[in-house]
Amino acid sequence: MSLLHNPEVKTESATFGMGCFWGCDSYYGAKMGVIRTKVGYAGGKFKDPTYRNLGDHTEVIQVDFDPKIISYSEILKGFWENHDPTFRTKAQYTSLILYHSPQQKEVAESTKKTQQEIISREVITRVEPASEFYDAEDYHQKYRLQQHKDLCSSLGLKGDLFKTSHVAARINGYIMGQASLKQFEEEAPKLGLSTEITDYVRKYVIKMEGSGFSC
Repeated sequence: MSLLHNPEVKTESATFGMGCFWGCDSYYGAKMGVIRTKVGYAGGKFKDPTYRNLGDHTEVIQVDFDPKIISYSEILKGFWENHDPTFRTKAQYTSLILYHSPQQKEVAESTKKTQQEIISREVITRVEPASEFYDAEDYHQKYRLQQHKDLCSSLGLKGDLFKTSHVAARINGYIMGQASLKQFEEEAPKLGLSTEITDYVRKYVIKMEGSGFSC
């Protein structure tokens, strides 16, 4: 069985910023129903931002997901649970939801209202229509996975595949312990992983499982 880089699944996109995007990339990569992820810059007006020259943009993640498996509400549940939406910081790390449809706008505003009802401090999360998304530099894509160079080579990952590959998204999450060993064992054959790759990733799932969300 070949590696599952590009499953034929109709997806929707969710785009948001919740601090450092390396952690988001791993966290969402391991969520069931997530097909692919990529990180970038959005939310501002500055043209052609880069990591060293962001202007008024925010570090964001774009999650392409199968709505038959995971809902937009469930995607946002992880958003609210894994950062402080009351923390005032520079634009680079601010709390931001960029919606892609009227339905997403409604869910985003509703969940923000719910958060405000349970948090005493002001929730400063901006909810705005999706604007131009600028891909982050290659070294930011699947950053944690890229630290395992031999694994990336075995997976055939290079260039744009770090942004588009389903396998890359999944392994980037598993390698950081963002899902259970049981989930990994069930999914590994479906991803087309060889025994050697499965054994390698399994060690990290066991080592890192339960370590939680981190950049």
